[in-house]
Amino acid sequence: MIASQHKKERVYVTLNGYRWDDFNVYVYKSEDFGKTWKSIASNIPSSPVNVIREDPKNDNILYLGTDNGAYVSFNRGEYWETFSKGLPNVAVHDIVVQADAKELLLGTHGRSIYKANISALQEYEAQNSEAITLFDINSVRHSKRWGSSRSTWSDPFEPSVTIPFYSTAKAIQGISILSENETVLQSFSVDATEGFNYIDYDLTLSKSGSKTLMKENTKVELNKAQNNKYYLPKGVYTIKIGSKKTTLEIK
Repeated sequence: MIASQHKKERVYVTLNGYRWDDFNVYVYKSEDFGKTWKSIASNIPSSPVNVIREDPKNDNILYLGTDNGAYVSFNRGEYWETFSKGLPNVAVHDIVVQADAKELLLGTHGRSIYKANISALQEYEAQNSEAITLFDINSVRHSKRWGSSRSTWSDPFEPSVTIPFYSTAKAIQGISILSENETVLQSFSVDATEGFNYIDYDLTLSKSGSKTLMKENTKVELNKAQNNKYYLPKGVYTIKIGSKKTTLEIK
């Protein structure tokens, strides 16, 4: 049983009956200090429930651990989604949310501990019906070492930034990197899955994009790195997926 961090009247409880061969899902919510209870098992498959946690930032988000995996709800248990990428169908016995680091830790039975960043989850609003939801991107510190190697035997140092977004359907999505004048500097396509997607972008721009950027800003001089790639210089850029945009800053 856990008391809500956001509303003093709210409390959550999980139960299980696996010792008596009862594999029904028992997870409940009370909004009146436990006087009355409502099941929020919703669409969770039959499985003993071990733990429930409330998100410290967004009171609509709940995390749940069962004997068959972990789930997240964005509407306080009305509907649940599965944590799947990189997480096997294993019993999750404990969940800890690191509020400052915005990370979720899952303690499993026999398969160690799993960690995931939940900053995008905390920003997501379940009632949003748009096809793409694009989240904030962390700024990047520029380095002259991008694309260079320290020796003949070492690989070039290649930077990367993660582009997080939510897609309501499995589809091919085009991603564009735009200059301050919103001209295309680089573009590529990804196979987006339904749900949260995390795409790594290597901060390159195309050969035509490098020429465009130098025309727009005569103070910028771009040269190929040792790995024959062009990298974005310091500045503020726009990441675009469909009609959605967010900002990428290279300091």
